[in-house]
Amino acid sequence: MKRIFALLLCLMMAFSTLAGCSGGNNNPTEPPAPPATEPETNSPDVAPEPPAAPSAPELGGKMKVVATSESYVDLFDKFTEATGVEVELLSMSSGEVLSKLRAEGGVPSADLWFGGGIDAFMSAKDDGLLEQVQFDAMSQLTPGFIDPDGYWFSKGITIVGFLVNNSLAGELNLEVPQSWSDLLDGQYEGEIIMSNPAVSGTNYAVVNALLQKLGEDEGWAFFEGLDKNISYYSRRGSDPKNKVTSDEFAVGITYLDRTIDALLADYDVTIVYPSDGIPWVPEGVAVFKNAENVDAAKYFVEWLFSDDDNLRQLAEIDQKDGIKIIKPSLEGVELGYDTSILMDEDLSRFGAEREAILSRFEELMGDKAVAE
Repeated sequence: MKRIFALLLCLMMAFSTLAGCSGGNNNPTEPPAPPATEPETNSPDVAPEPPAAPSAPELGGKMKVVATSESYVDLFDKFTEATGVEVELLSMSSGEVLSKLRAEGGVPSADLWFGGGIDAFMSAKDDGLLEQVQFDAMSQLTPGFIDPDGYWFSKGITIVGFLVNNSLAGELNLEVPQSWSDLLDGQYEGEIIMSNPAVSGTNYAVVNALLQKLGEDEGWAFFEGLDKNISYYSRRGSDPKNKVTSDEFAVGITYLDRTIDALLADYDVTIVYPSDGIPWVPEGVAVFKNAENVDAAKYFVEWLFSDDDNLRQLAEIDQKDGIKIIKPSLEGVELGYDTSILMDEDLSRFGAEREAILSRFEELMGDKAVAE
């Protein structure tokens, strides 16, 4: 009997222990709620968010800019509003900037270089005169139009053709030239104006592009023939346009953009896209190494290329659409010409061959090169 009682007691104690274990948690853990579902950005019903503009770092002081034109004031004013950085703008051609930069011995008098032929920027990089810039939006820019190491960037491209004064050409019984080879005709003697390629990056691009197209021997023969029809080589890239419209010359070798198109309304001129190809050159942007306000200049480059509104404003100021080639995703800017008319060019040769080409061209120009 005692054994039965002890066995029953053990069973009761075991049952009590199990019951305590199963009932000891009065607030059992509930299964986790499923994570909130985010809308799929690649869904046809949901538009992807545009990349956010970079937030401005703590910047201040003054940023000194050398640019090809003072027309960029509104763009730099917008940068000042965004950052508080005061901007001082100085107009200067790319050739002048490079010469000044070298003369300064690595201590530049400015922070940012804005505009001008890319050959000068390439040479400055090779000389160790530029600061490296890196930012996320670089991945959206077309390879070949930015330095792969981030030392220079293209803000557009300049294309080159002819502007002809119809009235003057008529008085002189001149035909309207349709190709580069036409310019060698003796009928144009003294009636063609071209800017000095040692000063104008645009006209250096003409020389390099035609040398690439024709080959060295035929190319230099072309420029020797062209020289016979040129009275002098002007100093500024805008001179051919200005002197053709003021009836000083019948034919000008000039950049082509919407400002040239606008001349048709006020002047009796013809714009010619040469049938044997259009030379072109990217326009550079870079930060000077050892600049006083290098942080502001580096941020400006990021600010410009990361925000499409800034690029659209730049295209409007430049009256050019070439930024669409640099950043194909840019909306609101469309090219006004077929890129198939552009000459095949190896841009790497622009900087590498610059000194040798200009040295030979200066000999060719002789005393026809205007010094101002």
